[in-house]
Amino acid sequence: MKWIVGLGNPGPEYAATRHNAGFMVVDELARRWGTQLEHQKKLKGMYGEARIQGRKVALLKPMTYMNLSGESVRALMDFYKIPLEDGIVVYDDLDTETGKIRLRYQGSAGGHNGIKSIIAHTGTQVFNRVRMGISRPVGGMKIVDYVLGAFPKSEQEALRTMVADACDAIEYALDHPFEETMAKFNGK
Repeated sequence: MKWIVGLGNPGPEYAATRHNAGFMVVDELARRWGTQLEHQKKLKGMYGEARIQGRKVALLKPMTYMNLSGESVRALMDFYKIPLEDGIVVYDDLDTETGKIRLRYQGSAGGHNGIKSIIAHTGTQVFNRVRMGISRPVGGMKIVDYVLGAFPKSEQEALRTMVADACDAIEYALDHPFEETMAKFNGK
């Protein structure tokens, strides 16, 4: 089974924020695949399954808040006995331009608390990732206020394109090696 985890924060007050770019991708994949996400207490998140290209694919949105995302990822891996290399984690990234995606298979958390939590709960920095560009704040805005702020109207088109590109990359990765997916989609 392949699995996709989108990072974000639960609750309507966070729904349209930059920090919830990962949730937006999982929601779009669920829409594309006709999958319902339902709360699963044992997984500490919203969970759904689809059959894509003849393979079962799990979708997960941790409901632990960003800083504890690793708890939900670990619960998913343990419950279904699935390896980390069969997963893709999708999250917002300050160091990637808004509207762009960047795929990686290893690296540090780069200050992202959700990724720190996943590294702590899996014991490795080696896992597939789709980083959703949100750029860095300008004008001295605090990072926490920026990531918990909504995408402005001027960025909505770039956001839609970025979510679609991330979904396309993930769908491609289901049937291709991640390094090949990176070569095809990095820079989009």
